[in-house]
Amino acid sequence: MKFTVLSTSLDPQSRSRWMAELTAAQLRAAGHKVTLLDLRETPLPPFDNDTCYAHPHAGLYHSAIREADGVFLAVPVYNWGLGSEAKSLVELTGSTDPERGLHGAWFDRVVTFLVSGGLAHGYLSHGAFAFGLMTDFRCVVNPHFVYATSAEWAADEVPGEWLTGRLAQVVERGVDLAQRLRDRPYRSIWEV
Repeated sequence: MKFTVLSTSLDPQSRSRWMAELTAAQLRAAGHKVTLLDLRETPLPPFDNDTCYAHPHAGLYHSAIREADGVFLAVPVYNWGLGSEAKSLVELTGSTDPERGLHGAWFDRVVTFLVSGGLAHGYLSHGAFAFGLMTDFRCVVNPHFVYATSAEWAADEVPGEWLTGRLAQVVERGVDLAQRLRDRPYRSIWEV
């Protein structure tokens, strides 16, 4: 199967990026084809619904999402919501414009969240974002997700015991869900 793992934090010591790397490694070890894209290494412009589509990385992200059986979205939490880069990424790759030959890449994707937050009680901070993916693009959001604070890391880039197990479980369930939905005969479009 084909999976895309997206790291959306611009923080050089990003814990969500560490989860993205661990997820990509687990998927590859299970024999899946993986595309790992990091907004720090492969940046996108701010979404302006105009010139942003001509950016050399816009097509790369769009096709990586559109062609994936499942997407793992590694995101940081700031101020009780996801970082703005994740929203900008979805705005750019989710657009549909027949004149430009664009159809939203997110339609019908199976999405699994890997969330890094500062406070343990912010574990549902990605909820509004997930709801937007479900209603706008008919994404199937994996109800199993990772929410980890700094307390779940044994050291930089080294997950603690709980996080190791949780990440393995969430990735396995994301793969299972994507596999079960892989051969759906329909393709969603914009609709109310």
